[in-house]
Amino acid sequence: MTQAPADAATPVVSAFYDRFPYPGDPLQDGPPPGYNWRWSVDAATAACTGALPPPRPAGEPLRILDAGCGTGVSTDYLAHLNPGAEILAVDISPGTLEVARERLRRSGGHQQAQVRIENRSLLELQGEGPFDYINSVGVLHHLREPEAGLRALAALLKPGALLHLFLYADGGRWEIHRTQRALTALAVGTGEPGLRLGRQLLAELPEHNRLRRHHEQRWALDCAADANFADMYLHPQETSYNLERLMAFVASADLEFAGFSNPQVWDPARLLQGELLERAQALPPLQRWQLVEDLDPDISHFEFFLAKPPLRQQTWEADSVLLAAAGARNRCLWGWPGQALLDSDMAPLDLSSQGLELMQALEQAPAGAALGTLPLGWPAAQIAVVARELLAQRVLLLQPGPGAGA
Repeated sequence: MTQAPADAATPVVSAFYDRFPYPGDPLQDGPPPGYNWRWSVDAATAACTGALPPPRPAGEPLRILDAGCGTGVSTDYLAHLNPGAEILAVDISPGTLEVARERLRRSGGHQQAQVRIENRSLLELQGEGPFDYINSVGVLHHLREPEAGLRALAALLKPGALLHLFLYADGGRWEIHRTQRALTALAVGTGEPGLRLGRQLLAELPEHNRLRRHHEQRWALDCAADANFADMYLHPQETSYNLERLMAFVASADLEFAGFSNPQVWDPARLLQGELLERAQALPPLQRWQLVEDLDPDISHFEFFLAKPPLRQQTWEADSVLLAAAGARNRCLWGWPGQALLDSDMAPLDLSSQGLELMQALEQAPAGAALGTLPLGWPAAQIAVVARELLAQRVLLLQPGPGAGA
């Protein structure tokens, strides 16, 4: 007797991605371009908690799950940004996994981490956990029952560990949803004819048509690859959210919201100023985010971290705690060693001369050396000031010293 699929949409979604392996990023020899700090466990944990993950027992590798890895773009970054980790990458589409294996082979990812790439559903990974970090980008919204997928991933997390998710947002997909419904009504299908006719539709609508303008102005470049166009307009199974439903979704798995992984999008300062901004900043976080959601109808997705409680926060307000901490350089920087860098978000960043000096001293010190012991010849208060500057720039990541409290 054939066992029913774990999710009702699995067979049709698997066949869809076999036709259109996604994402359609080209293969290349050598490491992936740049970095994405959300796939560096150290950087992600520091962003959510203020500190590096707790030290691991000697010889125990970091365990990462890439749940719905597609063509391996995320897996490749996870391998290169977390050297020595043990990574399990799964997907329901054999076709996409062929591309993922070739991507990791050509990039040298297997030399950076222990990577297993397997044709499995994220709903059927019992016994594989617990994991220190789970990445699942653009996956759960393609399940018939996304809540079941979230609960399955939550069960695989270690206490205090992070889950990184990407889910579609209603507002910024207004035009996309209408285009999808139009193509469904025209019965173009989800194969090559649908791809051809979908491109034809957006090319032949009147130039002033909102759907055509929106596609040409916002999505045409992203959809240059056929797989990306198909994923956006032809996908057979999709769910999207607003903030209210998103938070109910999170609560359904007893997980803790640990922050957006694109926090600048949710900062009202990019939309408001003066008294209006002051009023917005005085709102509780959820109401402030809902205000941004209402003011910016172009937000097309949510990307965020969840944690399995307890998630411990670390502050560095006390100089004694800060100076007892061990430091590390954020792996997601471009231009190091040097004073002119690109920061975690690929934005220009100029280190102060003292900031550069502290980071150079840290790199030359024995592993685990406390900041206060660095041979800088500075007063302790000066080390603390410069360290906080580097923390704010996300250049310096800190591990609390023994016995440090939050």
